[in-house]
Amino acid sequence: MGLSSIVKAATGTPEKDKAVEGAPGDDVEVLDDEPKSILLAMVSQLRIGMDLSKVTLPVFVLEPRSMLERVTDFHSHPELMHGAGALEKPEDRFIQVLRYYLAGWHIKPKGVKKPYNPVLGEFFRCRYDYPDGTVAYYVAEQVSHHPPISAWYFTSPENNLDICGELRPKSKFLGNSAATLMDGSSHVTFLDKPSDGEYSISMPNMYARGILFGTMIMELGDTSTVKNQATGISCDVEFKTKGFFSGTYNAISGKIKGPKGDVGDISGKWSDTMEITKKGNKEVLFDVEDSTAPTQKVVAPEDKQSWNESRRLWSGVTAAIKAKDLNAATEAKTAIEDAQRETAREREEKGDTFTPRFFVLKDGEYRPNFSLPKADAKEQVAACRKYIYGDDFEPPATVQSK
Repeated sequence: MGLSSIVKAATGTPEKDKAVEGAPGDDVEVLDDEPKSILLAMVSQLRIGMDLSKVTLPVFVLEPRSMLERVTDFHSHPELMHGAGALEKPEDRFIQVLRYYLAGWHIKPKGVKKPYNPVLGEFFRCRYDYPDGTVAYYVAEQVSHHPPISAWYFTSPENNLDICGELRPKSKFLGNSAATLMDGSSHVTFLDKPSDGEYSISMPNMYARGILFGTMIMELGDTSTVKNQATGISCDVEFKTKGFFSGTYNAISGKIKGPKGDVGDISGKWSDTMEITKKGNKEVLFDVEDSTAPTQKVVAPEDKQSWNESRRLWSGVTAAIKAKDLNAATEAKTAIEDAQRETAREREEKGDTFTPRFFVLKDGEYRPNFSLPKADAKEQVAACRKYIYGDDFEPPATVQSK
């Protein structure tokens, strides 16, 4: 049975959307005896440094959504970028990009959870309806399985924003922890400031600690770089992991550098409050508690989605996880993975190659196979709608359009 047959046979319903000292409660997880035993049995078969991309993880460590949807967390605070291209000083535009990027990390599942690994050809799409009547569109697609590559595109012509990127995760077993090395970059463009070109952003790495002993906790670590070649401004953001005897969880630091010297320093916690210091003056860069509520995605009901859209594809697994039926979740997940292998085998026998629907490989990086027309914002929005939805069902607007 093919992957599409399994999904079409499932029924879907519309979607509506012990503590470690010093760590936020939502960052840690204590496993019961049964799942802990399953995890230990799996870990006992691994070797230090082993690639985990081909290891089947137990369902109780899964977050019930695809990685393609998880990327949308970074678009939950669009107000941070609206109007940024109109700022006069390049340093101020850069700081807005930095603020937008760092504001996305606090939105995450409770505990130590990993989103579903997307299957080849899977995609997720949605729309954002903003209170002022403007809109944004998002689409992500799994463009490669070996190695795993997820490409995504977010655009809001009325707000002069165009953003794309790709993720190339590599997982490794490190003993009492597992690391996900997040290769790939994001690229931000202000449509009303073409002279800036692209702002490029790399990702920190993720670490799941306490797999064998202790309490499980998720940390971000290592260095992420935000830079703009046209203005010569950059910032290396250090995501600090807690030391065994010292340090704190979720801390960041970084120095913003420009062509004429240092612009400022950033500090704080990505899960709480981050600050920026310029010429001795400190101000809040982003405060989780004082931030506006995340903008909600508008997603088509599962029964209106294509068979390989993320929420419909994984609906059986998601329903079982939410019902805490781990056996049913494992069976549903295994069926999807087996069907993917069968589809790959059939493709290989026929000598076919997979062609992504929404993206194309350009100079070693996946980019949208679409570009905004040289037209007014209204026509550009219409072109985005056609590119992402075409003749497929698009969910109705929740706010009157501008």
